[in-house]
Amino acid sequence: MPAKLRIEPPLLNAACPWASDLTFLRPLWKSPSTGAITTRTSLVNGYPHDDAVNTFLFYDPSDSTSSTSRDPPAFKPSSDSLTGSLNCFGLSPHPLASYLDFIRELAKEPSDKLIVVSVTGETPETNAEAVRRVIAFSKVVPLRLAVEINLSCPNVPGRPPPAYDDGELRAFLAALPDSSPIPIGLKTTPYTHPGQFRMLVSAVKDSGKISFITAANTLGSSVVMTPEGPILPSEGGFGGLAGPAIHPLALGNVVSLRKMFDEAGVDIQIIGVGGVGDANGYKRMRAAGADFVAVATALGKQGPKVFDDINAKL
Repeated sequence: MPAKLRIEPPLLNAACPWASDLTFLRPLWKSPSTGAITTRTSLVNGYPHDDAVNTFLFYDPSDSTSSTSRDPPAFKPSSDSLTGSLNCFGLSPHPLASYLDFIRELAKEPSDKLIVVSVTGETPETNAEAVRRVIAFSKVVPLRLAVEINLSCPNVPGRPPPAYDDGELRAFLAALPDSSPIPIGLKTTPYTHPGQFRMLVSAVKDSGKISFITAANTLGSSVVMTPEGPILPSEGGFGGLAGPAIHPLALGNVVSLRKMFDEAGVDIQIIGVGGVGDANGYKRMRAAGADFVAVATALGKQGPKVFDDINAKL
């Protein structure tokens, strides 16, 4: 039986730009309102980040012509209407080893809080190597760890998210270690029709290696435009959509996955993420079937106090 998550309170950040390094991770670690923290998704050797291309913006979901610049400041609380986000970040420029070093630093401030190390690989083999490194590290650091496999980033050029393809998904799962002392999870794409959910449930059930699902990542092929054209500097202005605009889709993914895993007799925990920015969003996500709730865009917009605000109103 795969190891299970224990997160109390059941609130955490998602893998996102606002978990890139210690300047972001340490305030999340110290927050009394997070039961876990998640690192930004890393590769063993890092991602070739380009500051001129890999960036993000906040925008008004009710009027997408109202937006910030393409490189707005984060962690500066604001009550304006720019609550949605779009990013073309790809993955973290920091290699996995850097995140393990960050965790060593956090270990100097003891806590029972869980750390979810988000990783991925260019191939099933490099992904499995990242997982093995986290497992080995968990045996020498005095903290509780889990590992999340991100097979859903829509912003990596020339590489469709493996979580959309049955063969790719199964290949990545097959390459994982047969057993793990720490929970292994899978961050999924936003699915939009029943066949995609059935594909995921079947692959996870056949694998028997997955403890939890994080549903769901950003929705790719999205564009925020002014009358003059797209704002993001990526090719075509495309980026991953997050925040309130994706909330109904994220809820639908959690509802579908909870129902289908239960019907399949698969004991899977679900981290619900997508558009949660307040206590009402948290309650909707839990009602949809999420065991735990993660926050990304609202974290970037409001800073770690978003978790305090959610907890205060529960």
